[in-house]
Amino acid sequence: MGRYLVEPFDAGDRYATERYQGAAGLNWWRCDPSLQLLMRRHLGDGYAWAEPHLDRLGALMGGPIAAYAEETDRNPPRLEKYDKWGRDVSEVVMPPSFHAARDALMADNFTSPAFTEQARAHGADPDALAAAWTYLLDQADIGMGCALGTGGDMVVSLAERHAPDDVKRRVREIFANGYYSGEAAQMFTERTGGSDLAALQATAEPAGDAWSLTGLKWFASNANGSAFVVLARHDDTVAPFLVLWERRDGTRNGVRIRRLKDKLGTRSVASAEVEFTGAEAFLLAGPGSGSGLGTMMKLTNASRLGVAMMGAGVARRALVESLCYARAREAFGRPLADQPLMRRKLAELIVEVEAVQTLVFDGHVSPRLRLAPALIKLRAARLGLTAASDAVEVHGGNGYIEQWPVARLLRDAQVNPIWEGGDHILCLDVRRAMLRESAHEPFLERLESAVAQAPDGDPATAGLVRDRIAGLRKAITVWSSLDPVVAEARLFPLAQLMADVYAAALLVEQAGWEQRAGHGDRKALVARLYADAHLADHGPLRGLDRPAEDLDRFDDLVSGALAP
Repeated sequence: MGRYLVEPFDAGDRYATERYQGAAGLNWWRCDPSLQLLMRRHLGDGYAWAEPHLDRLGALMGGPIAAYAEETDRNPPRLEKYDKWGRDVSEVVMPPSFHAARDALMADNFTSPAFTEQARAHGADPDALAAAWTYLLDQADIGMGCALGTGGDMVVSLAERHAPDDVKRRVREIFANGYYSGEAAQMFTERTGGSDLAALQATAEPAGDAWSLTGLKWFASNANGSAFVVLARHDDTVAPFLVLWERRDGTRNGVRIRRLKDKLGTRSVASAEVEFTGAEAFLLAGPGSGSGLGTMMKLTNASRLGVAMMGAGVARRALVESLCYARAREAFGRPLADQPLMRRKLAELIVEVEAVQTLVFDGHVSPRLRLAPALIKLRAARLGLTAASDAVEVHGGNGYIEQWPVARLLRDAQVNPIWEGGDHILCLDVRRAMLRESAHEPFLERLESAVAQAPDGDPATAGLVRDRIAGLRKAITVWSSLDPVVAEARLFPLAQLMADVYAAALLVEQAGWEQRAGHGDRKALVARLYADAHLADHGPLRGLDRPAEDLDRFDDLVSGALAP
């Protein structure tokens, strides 16, 4: 019995609070057979060593970190602008729940140099483990994922290449715990927006072997960090600069926080308007490297994969909350999960979430494809939002109430299609990659190699995916011959088609591995349902006459998505 008074009009335990526990309190590793399968595949012989660490991590994320996330959402960061003498200190004060969560995560950080070294010594891929760490964290709090991970790799990589030696040493000290330590921020966006670099107004002028940077950044996340990559103009060039909170001489740098943003969601990451007033800065570009923007954009693609992982994490959490609620909630004399329309929705969620899960892990673990980050973010960020919306609908009116967990998911998920480029910016990057680098050729080769690993016993699905790969090649050829204005307008459906075929090919590949490794045929079912939904031509009946495999094998789908 829960810790509440029972009203005299209660009927049985239908509304007993303890029946509706949701995802919080579960071990998110143990309850996710699909993630376990992915880790078995990507870790190989290192799985046995890694599994206890993943189990411990699942308990941490589903327990304390999930609880801290709710507390931080209710008590977000605040700005202490002035000290008692009226001096500008621009101090971001994070709530105790944030510090408790960060301390726990840093104590069990799969991305730290020490853990990475251990993983390699035991034959476990550290990239796969880092992906699992962020995936589980993002189910609890994508704001914390942003606070810990924003721009760390960019700061360290560019500083190592271009900063003076004494500044390099300071950066190494700041990031001694690895990229995911919450010390970095990217400061690109101005009042004119974040994508039009030609409109940037922040400027930098030479000041000895450093620079003096002045300007206002309109939306800077993780403003409580210690090291920032700031875009500014010098002469006729836009370039990245490194700015630290303190100058070389130990005095406070010219960095002022005007105000914190009152955001819809992701309240655990402090986003602010940041003003630079003659701040000491260091150019992150050198002789022969041009403006440095090319290198920075490559690192931005890694950040896009991070945002895609956030979308996948939100989608997974939304799925678990929906399954838990639908099993407990009764209507019309039986649980929601037993009713055909709800089963259809839950089956669809399972398939879509596992497709995106496959995409984001492939992007993090496999050799990097130039087109992958944009396409994966395009699909994963949007699914996080639609899955969160579906979870609210599954919960009905309760889902719209902040005491239930899914309202925050929906608020948080809305930022993912914006961070690191909206859908249109991603499509323009797809165009750039194809026209300048012919990036579609290795992409298509990856799809063909994936479908070549299809499982036995389902030639129809593999054949459908092969046909769509061939069709995609033709579509790219046709698109490249269009008038430039029309071609740009058609980028979105082309990118959606590419993402559809990409996900289907990876699911077929994963299904083949599952079968050959002796783990059954469930992924073949997921691949078949995904291909049917996204690639098949359903004719004038819109698929009304197709087999109801999503209902017939509903229990198989659920058992592979959420373990007891």
